[in-house]
Amino acid sequence: MAGPNVYICERCVTVCKQLLVEDRRPETGTDGRPRKPKELKARLDEWVIGQERAKRMLVVAVYNHLKRISLGRRGGDVEVSKSNILLLGPPGTGKTHLARTLARIIDVPFTLADATPLTQAGYVGEDVESIIAKLLRAADNNVERAQSGIIYIDEIDKLARRPGHDRDVSGEGVQQGLLKLLEGKKVVVRVGADRSGVGGDPIEVDTSNILFIGGGAFDGLARGIVDQKRESVGFRSGGRDAAAPYGGYTEVTNTDLQGFGFLPEFLGRFPVHVCLQPLDEEQLVLILTQPKDAILRQYQKLFQMEGARLEVTPDGLLAIARSALSRNTGARGLRSVMEELLLDAMFELPARRGRWLLDEDAVLVGRPRCLGERTAA
Repeated sequence: MAGPNVYICERCVTVCKQLLVEDRRPETGTDGRPRKPKELKARLDEWVIGQERAKRMLVVAVYNHLKRISLGRRGGDVEVSKSNILLLGPPGTGKTHLARTLARIIDVPFTLADATPLTQAGYVGEDVESIIAKLLRAADNNVERAQSGIIYIDEIDKLARRPGHDRDVSGEGVQQGLLKLLEGKKVVVRVGADRSGVGGDPIEVDTSNILFIGGGAFDGLARGIVDQKRESVGFRSGGRDAAAPYGGYTEVTNTDLQGFGFLPEFLGRFPVHVCLQPLDEEQLVLILTQPKDAILRQYQKLFQMEGARLEVTPDGLLAIARSALSRNTGARGLRSVMEELLLDAMFELPARRGRWLLDEDAVLVGRPRCLGERTAA
């Protein structure tokens, strides 16, 4: 085969294709069963730092979901109900990252749906069936793969019922519209239709084996639980820091979520509640350096492409983590800090190559120091 500037033989094409197929191979054992929870968590640990309890709960729930699908294909006298998952935690703690990474590990189609634009049927906005169309597109219009995919509904806390609103078209109405999808319903999706839904070929998608994961910050929920200081769940002096804004996430119950504005039948479709905790300074440093897609590695690669080298000292890493922590945006704050610190350096990179150093002083000043500078010709 010939390209614009390169030639490749048929044998190499075959080898590369086989490598891609093996890389996308589902996480199943030799007996066709899904990988055990310990093995799934070990893979997840390569990409996600911290949240040990949340990762255990998530991999067990997904493992049971895969077994449920396998059981349904074989048939049997016992029908296992679907257990959708609700992720609760402050911003930047890895809710979306966990769901997306797990979907990649088990090799199933994944789509991210924002709950904010969803509205009740008959009103301007996106209806609940549109998220099934997104999943089908993520599966390259393969219905069979889409029917065992994962849908992550972000900002699901925005669907809470708002008191005083007679027509809460983006709250309670959407919760009611999602009920059948969450439990299992056949939805007709038009492939190739325009934004208004006109045209396209109708395709029926069964949502019975689609795993729904809802995630949200639920701002004020944990703080309200702490303020209540319920003695029955152990809010004692000298125990959990009652002033911590997210200290009460581990104590969330269905009663709390109903008070927040969710319908009891809607919560019944999310039997698994996974609580994520705020990240500390040490975890932010690990996020910068340890995962396969670590933020520091990404920027070092960008510098390397320009013939330069980016180095960060241990005290520099701590200073970056401390700066990100002060923004109260979790791991997302790390990228913001790095972008601000490296903006001028990346602007000058094509002309100024060499070693760029980020230590504590450089972080405080707001830009790295260029050592052993070499001016490009």
